[in-house]
Amino acid sequence: MKETTLGDFLRTRRAALVPEPDDGAGVSRRRVPGLRREEVARLVGVSADYYTKLEQGRRIVPSEGVLSALAHVLELDHLAKEHMYDLVCGNARPRRQQAMAGQQARPGMLRLMESFGGLPAVLVGRRTDVLATSPLARHLITDFNRLPSRERNAARWILLSEHARRIHPDWEAAATGLVGMLRMDAGRYPNDPRTAELIDELSTMSEHFTRIWNDWHIADSVVPESKVLRHALVGCIRFHVEAVTTAADRDQVLQVLIPADSDSRSALRRLQALARAD
Repeated sequence: MKETTLGDFLRTRRAALVPEPDDGAGVSRRRVPGLRREEVARLVGVSADYYTKLEQGRRIVPSEGVLSALAHVLELDHLAKEHMYDLVCGNARPRRQQAMAGQQARPGMLRLMESFGGLPAVLVGRRTDVLATSPLARHLITDFNRLPSRERNAARWILLSEHARRIHPDWEAAATGLVGMLRMDAGRYPNDPRTAELIDELSTMSEHFTRIWNDWHIADSVVPESKVLRHALVGCIRFHVEAVTTAADRDQVLQVLIPADSDSRSALRRLQALARAD
């Protein structure tokens, strides 16, 4: 895996900016998209040489003031800003691989998932690993418990499984959200070898992953206002998605799917009946 660096992030965000027409820089004559390094440096209040070193990946740590100015100039939302800070911390750490402890579902999260009863719920951990699913989620989405352990990963599943494409009418949005979660984790844990292995595998096997990854979309949990899933027997069900985290472990997110309207509640009841009959 190519290392996720602060310089890569800054270059991508700079290229995405649209210069003001009246900035006097000759927007129409630009050969590359976005602002120039010198323009960003001027707006941030640092020298062009200093900003160039940041984009080159030099091992320097910007001050809080510089980071705040960068976030403003690059028009970062709160997640992108948090990701930038993660990359700065990674840039300051020694470059060595460190094995990370294996993940286990927190007992409290499992009890919480059980308390939701007949609702689909999925517990997602670091690098979008699926740590646990409710019985109804296994009927509605897929039975991750039956997959080999290395395949129990939401990003890998949605990108490589034909079934995932069939049940997601808006597959592109779902895939983008999960890749964004993986991107966030890669910044938080740059030395995690299993994350690196997953990114390398998806880069090789999915051109869709490569395209989304190169866009630097960032997400901390896949929580759209609503989500539609298509079941072969009961049809489409629209859900509101609630994400539950705990301060004890921000890497574990419990996603609970709540039917959004009367038709969806009826479809979910039919699905519950099918699940009880199995």
